[in-house]
Amino acid sequence: MTTTTLDFDRARFNMIEQQIRPWDVLDPSVLGLLAVVKREDFVPPAYRSLALADVEVPLNVEGAAKGEKMFQPRVEARVLQELAVGPDDTVLEIGTGSGFMAALLAARARHVTTVEIDPALARFAEANLARAGVRNAKVVVADGARGLPQLGEFDVIVISGGLPLLPPAFAAQLKIGGRLAAFVGSGVVMEALLLTKTGAQSATQRNLFETRVALLRNAEQPSTFRF
Repeated sequence: MTTTTLDFDRARFNMIEQQIRPWDVLDPSVLGLLAVVKREDFVPPAYRSLALADVEVPLNVEGAAKGEKMFQPRVEARVLQELAVGPDDTVLEIGTGSGFMAALLAARARHVTTVEIDPALARFAEANLARAGVRNAKVVVADGARGLPQLGEFDVIVISGGLPLLPPAFAAQLKIGGRLAAFVGSGVVMEALLLTKTGAQSATQRNLFETRVALLRNAEQPSTFRF
């Protein structure tokens, strides 16, 4: 075992114990998954040393738009825990980024469709997922900021980017009993929320925590019309 591998193993242990557990992520299956899916393999080589740190890692990929970042590990872990993805679930992710969240979701789900608006990032994520041996995740290049009804309904939807408001199209793509995680708001602080669809026209919503993430490109904006 190389020194580099030993360093990442130690950093991964510290990430789980010092960043993720204190954020009330206590599900053993989630913690175990974070121990085996190597986050450092999903970041650009120049930022590999930051892969397991408590920061948003820049996704400076050749040909991609500037400013894209991976979520902090604790945010990814908490969302994964709250969604309670099961082996029969089909998942839609909006905002593929590096493909790391798709890899985590795919380890628990039957299939993941992950949508990325930036073709360069989509290629980067596809390569990362293939190298990690993930076979049940498909990357689709499209603008998913306002929903993609043509893809059908899903058991789980993850919006991996911020939205000023949550378009109703996303709830329409959830199966009854399905769960949706999103980051909603446009001010200094956003709410990470979990929506559970309870009927054809009904849902419950729970706020998980406050954070701040970059908005999805072309996200729907609140109306500014006033009388």
